[in-house]
Formats: sequence, C-alpha cells, structure tokens
Amino acid sequence: MNYEIDMMGNLCPAPLDALIAANAKAAPGDTFTIAFDCAQATENLPNWCAANGHTVLSLDKTGQAQWRIVIQKG
Repeated sequence: MNYEIDMMGNLCPAPLDALIAANAKAAPGDTFTIAFDCAQATENLPNWCAANGHTVLSLDKTGQAQWRIVIQKG
C-alpha cells in the first residue's frame, strides 16, 4: 500500500510527525510518498529512515523550495 501525505505549507517537524503516524499503521514493504516544502525535512526525513530501518527510494526537488520523498517501510 502507498500512503500519500501532503505536507505542503506545514513547518518542521510536521512532515516527520506525519510520517511517524502513518508508519505506525503501515506494514513492512508499504511506501509513503510525502510532498513537503520545509527544507529541514530534506535532512530529518532521511535521517529518521536510516535510524529506523526504512529505505528512501527517492528524494526529488519538485519546485522552488518543494520536494517529494518516497520511503519504503523496512
């Protein structure tokens, strides 16, 4: 299952908080696609994934100060 999480306009740590909440409901192998515009999340989302055994499949800049990350639950 893929969870689409739109965090545009939400400051950090809101994108990470949303990922943690969705992760609690997800099964291993599920993915999360998160759209966000908080530059700090370009670091704290991948760092959280690395520390918790999840994989960043992609991290793309989609606009001026806008990104999309795809994460797979480990």
